[in-house]
Amino acid sequence: MGRKRHLLVDTLGLVLAVKVTPADRKDREGGRAVLKAIRGRFPRLRKIGADQGYAGEFARWAEEFLGVSFEVVYPWWRQLKRYLPELYRQLKQGFQVIPKRWIVERTFAWLTFQRRLVKDYEYWPQTSESWIYLAMIRLMVRRLAVDGI
Repeated sequence: MGRKRHLLVDTLGLVLAVKVTPADRKDREGGRAVLKAIRGRFPRLRKIGADQGYAGEFARWAEEFLGVSFEVVYPWWRQLKRYLPELYRQLKQGFQVIPKRWIVERTFAWLTFQRRLVKDYEYWPQTSESWIYLAMIRLMVRRLAVDGI
């Protein structure tokens, strides 16, 4: 039951590619599908950042497949927690923003403003992908209209 949305966004948070997979699939399978979809479409793409679910062999595969630098974004406190647990307990309080990770999270938040994307109403994953693209087109057109005035 459920779906996972795999997004590739630019530094502004605008969607470059999206793949929707069943929730029982691993993140890496969805990541491979997204990267296969963009191969050759963005020649100026030089670096991709991802969360910890895409670390390890997937990161090496992505670098070889696309020929770009693939960086897994870790929380700053990860090494602190591992090597200095006492200091970690003193410093860690509440929510911590992970640099660059918030960009894709903000995009997910923008998508939930669209009523059709709040829940998973669609039967086919391709239909969900189309609605995500339409939502991003709407967002970009609204920004152009406001900036163009």
